[in-house]
Amino acid sequence: MELLLELNWLAIIVAALVSFAIGYPWYGPIFGKAWLAALGKTADEIEPSPKPFIISIVTTLVTAFVMAVLIACLGIQTWYDGAILGLAVGIGFIAASNVSDAAFCGWSWNLVMIQSSYRIVYSVVTGIILGVWQ
Repeated sequence: MELLLELNWLAIIVAALVSFAIGYPWYGPIFGKAWLAALGKTADEIEPSPKPFIISIVTTLVTAFVMAVLIACLGIQTWYDGAILGLAVGIGFIAASNVSDAAFCGWSWNLVMIQSSYRIVYSVVTGIILGVWQ
């Protein structure tokens, strides 16, 4: 319980918001067309709804919280070490799970790469923010 009180909650919220914001260019101008093609959809087939955005911000908050706990437990205090932890979490937990899911769900590898690389990038950014701002 003491650890929870010591966490920098503002840094966690900022890291989550920054990570969430990375999704706009990622799924828009950078990979938007490739992402839609990998989904087998057109932009017209995506119905506007707040639900996926709400779920996404909650999951980025969870990721930022868990990263903050790991950073505190590991005594990380630099942007570099935070970035390395973010890379390890992004590849070792998130991308690895996505690849496993893709094998069973029949997702295209393009979709897996777009989704996984986004989460790797935001995990690194989260690690950098939380590694520096304690």
